[in-house]
Amino acid sequence: MPNPVVSWQILARDPEAVAVFYRDLFGWTLSVDNALRYRELCSGSARGIDGGVWPAPPEAPSFVQLFVEVDDVEAYVTRATAAGAQVVVPVSVLPAGDVMAVLVDPAGLAFGLRSAAPVPA
Repeated sequence: MPNPVVSWQILARDPEAVAVFYRDLFGWTLSVDNALRYRELCSGSARGIDGGVWPAPPEAPSFVQLFVEVDDVEAYVTRATAAGAQVVVPVSVLPAGDVMAVLVDPAGLAFGLRSAAPVPA
C-alpha cells in the first residue's frame, strides 16, 4: 500500500500573513472555521493536495517547501515578487520541458512554481 502525501503544513512565525499571502497569490480559499482556528488553504482543484498554516514555536524558523502548478511560471514570479517574494532559482526549463522557479515568500519560506511541458499535438 502506498503512502501518498495528502496534505501539507507550513509553520510560520506570522501564520496569518503567510496564509493571506498564499490565498491572494493563487486565489485559494482560506478558512479558520474549525475548533483550533487552523488556517486551512484549499485550491478547489481535484489535482494536488490542500494544506494549512500553523504558528511556529517562537524558537523555530518557518519551514516547508511546496511546488505549486501554475499556467505561466514567469507571470506568477512577477506577481510573487510584487507581493514581496524573492527569486532563489530563476525561471528555468527542465530537460523534459517543464518550467519551474523557486522563490522565498515574505516569511522566508522557500516555494516552487511549476508548469508542465506542453503536450505535443
